[in-house]
Amino acid sequence: MRQILITGDRSGSGKTSITLALSSLLSKNNRVQTFKVGMDYIDPSYLSAVSGRPCRNLDSFTLSDAQIRDIFQYGCRGADMALVEGVRGLYEGAEALNDVGSTAAIAKTLDLPVVLVVSAQSITRSSAAIVKGFQAFDPRVRIAGVILNNTRGGSHRAKATTAIEHYCGVPVIGAIPRMDEMQLAMRHLGLVPYREGSGRGDFDARIDTITEMIGQYVDLDRFVSLMKECDMPKERSLSFDPSPVRDVKIGIALDEAFNFYYADLFDILHSLGADFVPFSPVHDRLPSADGYILGGGYPELFIRELEANDRMREALKEASQNGVPVYAECGGLMYLTDRITLKKGWQDSAADHSSEMCGVFSGETRMPAHRVVSYVEGISDAGSPMGGASFRGHEFHYSDVELDRGTRFAYCLSRGVGIRDNYDGAIINNTLGSYTHLHPLSSMGMFRHFVKLCRAGE
Repeated sequence: MRQILITGDRSGSGKTSITLALSSLLSKNNRVQTFKVGMDYIDPSYLSAVSGRPCRNLDSFTLSDAQIRDIFQYGCRGADMALVEGVRGLYEGAEALNDVGSTAAIAKTLDLPVVLVVSAQSITRSSAAIVKGFQAFDPRVRIAGVILNNTRGGSHRAKATTAIEHYCGVPVIGAIPRMDEMQLAMRHLGLVPYREGSGRGDFDARIDTITEMIGQYVDLDRFVSLMKECDMPKERSLSFDPSPVRDVKIGIALDEAFNFYYADLFDILHSLGADFVPFSPVHDRLPSADGYILGGGYPELFIRELEANDRMREALKEASQNGVPVYAECGGLMYLTDRITLKKGWQDSAADHSSEMCGVFSGETRMPAHRVVSYVEGISDAGSPMGGASFRGHEFHYSDVELDRGTRFAYCLSRGVGIRDNYDGAIINNTLGSYTHLHPLSSMGMFRHFVKLCRAGE
């Protein structure tokens, strides 16, 4: 099979739209497996849509090198090609003096050739200096080719291309002009994850626009020629091998309001002997299950619909009070509070508006609040529904959850903000709600404890 990584010289370089377009074009005649560097949900939703295979996340802050290779090899089974989309600029990571959390770290761990997307707006010869600097910064990262973005006319394209190929010794395989239509389409896609069902028509149309435009300016054959050829991955994975016995059923909230899940979660649950049943807090009644998981998403966009489904809210509260294990991340945490209040001015609202939620945790969610985007590191208390363990994760939210002062917390954070004063993971009965997003492989021991708790029926 063939493998390659696409990254940018900075955020906003255009790597996301370019990766999306190339994945779409190649998927017409190949089985393409996509990956996304970093703890992200939105880009993977679109890459999954165009490839027809679940996009998987690779992050060197939360995952060990061995775990990264395991996810990569498992995801590539049965694929002809693997495309990895980077995060931000090639060398951006968690720290200033190492590459942990960066795209470069993934490129080196998996020994992947790199195509660098350079925003060439207002520069020509200087683009060669940028590429040269990226090559010299870490010679272990193999930059195999360049795609120029935001070019203006033939002369601009020719000067930048000639300079890069002469000074840097790598081919320029595409030069994409700045196009307002594509910028608008990608800006829309960048706001929300791809949605299945009746609401996907507009999304598909915008993806088609991006694919058609970029396809005109990138040499697809040259791009494929830069890929690394390797043997098909091994068929078995110790982490992902499904258990022959599945004696636990876990309900997973999955709809337009809750859809932030890493693809590996579902495989990890199977490996731990658990089946899952999806349900919609917006539309459904709560299904019978041994435990429940409520992931992140955008509950604030559907607060009226969530409030209207009072049977769901009451059933979840009753399940929590009865000791049924419930694990909720970010949007799920918000849904478990007494209410969500959207402040005046949020989405042009004329006044504050509150909607009743589940009331599992005594307190209120308010939006908007200070934006928090951070890696998280901490220790979980042994009495937690997720068990005692050290963990690494990620938090990304615009909300603030204010819980009663007597609330117990399972997580003590050494990095990150959490719910309050570097504490996260509010606990009541066998319910845990946190802002922290855990990767299911790096935190497999915590998910194993949760499944065990569901199995015990305590």
